[in-house]
Amino acid sequence: MHNLAIALHLKGYQVTGSDDEVFDPSKGRLEKYGLLPDEMGWDDSRISNDIESVILGMHAREDNPELKKAQELGLRIYSYPEYIYEQTKNKTRVVIGGSHGKTSITSMILHVLHYHNVDADYMVGAQLEGFECMVKLSDSAEIAILEGDEYLSSPIDRRPKFHLYQPDVALLSGIAWDHINVFPTFDFYVEQFDIYASMISEGGSLIYCETDPEVLGVGERAREDIQKFPYGTPAHYIENGITCLNTDIGDVCLEIFGEHNLQNLNGARLVCNQIGVTDDQFYMAISSFKGASKRLELVKRTDDSVMYKDFAHSPSKLKATTAALKNQFPERELIACMELHTFSSLNKEFLEQYEGSMATADRALVFFDPKVLAHKKLDPITKEQVAEAFASTNVEVYTESSSIIGELKKLQWADKNLLMMSSGNFNGVDFAELAEELL
Repeated sequence: MHNLAIALHLKGYQVTGSDDEVFDPSKGRLEKYGLLPDEMGWDDSRISNDIESVILGMHAREDNPELKKAQELGLRIYSYPEYIYEQTKNKTRVVIGGSHGKTSITSMILHVLHYHNVDADYMVGAQLEGFECMVKLSDSAEIAILEGDEYLSSPIDRRPKFHLYQPDVALLSGIAWDHINVFPTFDFYVEQFDIYASMISEGGSLIYCETDPEVLGVGERAREDIQKFPYGTPAHYIENGITCLNTDIGDVCLEIFGEHNLQNLNGARLVCNQIGVTDDQFYMAISSFKGASKRLELVKRTDDSVMYKDFAHSPSKLKATTAALKNQFPERELIACMELHTFSSLNKEFLEQYEGSMATADRALVFFDPKVLAHKKLDPITKEQVAEAFASTNVEVYTESSSIIGELKKLQWADKNLLMMSSGNFNGVDFAELAEELL
């Protein structure tokens, strides 16, 4: 939401906003552009007939006083994705969907376009090197690259966000059950991706990962009037911890690694082909791509150790990310830490989905905070239940962040790698400071 506010401000719009709390980096960025509210909290006196549009984020609630005032006045209320569509409806819309990989793929595409000075509007869910604001809306660009999240559009619009973008080019990276508070069954969750594919414009394109059986099913069921481009893992090799692609222009060595990242790269290449970027141009640019923020992001490297952090929290992401780092450095011991932090991950009915998801680590340290369960109004879970759910002998479970960090500080880190995975921060851990202390 703060990126959208900045993007509209830069486009020349008069933008105001409100929230009950604003944290950095959002706070600092809004302050830089003079967009930070003078006071925190909700005040319905801010809402008047002078406002042309209200954009409603997920943090507000249905009974929000400013929302209720806007409804009483009959103002035009958009969800975030509705407004993004409104701003891009006359452009070629490229939408990147999937349970995992969508931020990385969107970031790869933007990196390639930026490298070749191709003008494009965009919306992506992570900070990317070379980009200050992660939303751009202009009158000049003919293409819009949009990350298509399947979560709900707003408190008063229960449609998944990616159902609203109406893509001309759509990508589907993977399907692994998530957001069980919204999609209570796996079949219902998969159905949302079928609907997403059905929204592709007539004569448009669907690019999909054929190694995922659920995605393959969506691709095969999709309408016959669209072009279909399946993809898998490209030919590659790993040497001295560096992954290189075998391509028609020779070997292309990468900053990124892992099977999922390579599949993501292949999907990004096919998207770029659809918007006029050749394979040669793609490979020339992608070799310098370092990854999106918190997606297998390097924190520190020494001669005999590395530390990475990742946003991974769902079972499929944990499995892929842990395996990626172990396969990249098979001779080193891998210590993988993850925090159960989301609604789904802390739900005792969902826990069994984590079976074997960290089995490739030499040691797997799992942390959850019982206070977060109480805050989310979830039933309590025990350390024993979590260990049983992960179902591999390498798993150790902790309920205090200080204990898991203390365990890491006991280790000698020569020939060991560290992976920290969470959509949170292990109750306030500074990963850069931790890396300096450990490695």
